[in-house]
Amino acid sequence: MSNIKLIIEERAADIGNFMVGRLLPFRQKRMVGPFAFIDHMGPAKMAQGENLDVAPHPHIGLSTLTYLFEGSILHKDSLGTEVEITPGAVNWMTAGKGVVHSERTPDYLRDAEKTLHGLQIWVALPTELEQMDPTFAHIEENDIPQWEEQGAKFKLIAGKSFGKTSPVPVHSDLYFIEIKSEGAQAIDIGKSLFGESALYILEGGISSDGHHYGPKQILIAKDSTLCTFTMDPNTTVYVFGGNPFPEERYIHWNFVNSDKAVIEKAKKDWEEQNLDAFPKVPGDEEEYVPLPKPRM
Repeated sequence: MSNIKLIIEERAADIGNFMVGRLLPFRQKRMVGPFAFIDHMGPAKMAQGENLDVAPHPHIGLSTLTYLFEGSILHKDSLGTEVEITPGAVNWMTAGKGVVHSERTPDYLRDAEKTLHGLQIWVALPTELEQMDPTFAHIEENDIPQWEEQGAKFKLIAGKSFGKTSPVPVHSDLYFIEIKSEGAQAIDIGKSLFGESALYILEGGISSDGHHYGPKQILIAKDSTLCTFTMDPNTTVYVFGGNPFPEERYIHWNFVNSDKAVIEKAKKDWEEQNLDAFPKVPGDEEEYVPLPKPRM
């Protein structure tokens, strides 16, 4: 009996001047634990003068986790943060009641050839924290727990697992784990997981219960405690999940909340550019992404 409940294929999505592979949400599985949204960015090779430019846009009710494999993004937000995201580091921005940020290619790379490749993730907040003040944390690669076991290399990018805790200041019970193999390797991590669990194959492939799965797929586990699989040589997977919330979460554009009325107010505040709700981003005040118009 296979432990795989659902297979989600990566789907193309347009985020403005950049195409991404949309992984979550999915019509048959809106969330995995507290994870509400995952985009696979790239790998995109950009020529001189071709750059990532996501103008200031708002969020509520969630934390964003940005994790790059290649390239660089300059993050600026309405808290006054300005930080360059580089491969292996973690940007963790908690929107709470409201935050605005932009994501652009740094100035020193704008006239160079470059590659951008990584993951953009949203993690919903517990209901009691949905209206918290926004916060920001940047964690360098060397501060993330890394170790080897079962013939593979592990990183605990966020949350708690394997008796370890990532320094990323998460707000609920979750885990986000990277596993890399150089050779074929059997992996058994069920005892270290809890709640709902999923596995994303970035590159390579895995075998489970007599079936083989390739890259750009998310496998949703029926039971996280039965998480065993065999990795092909040169494979990278991400295992993520945690305890789900008892309340449903609603998603509209960049807004996540357990209360639709809060989302409607956020839409109105952004459309009217209410600076009390959504302040400007220092150093990036000239542009903003408009609220998308309803589809006809």
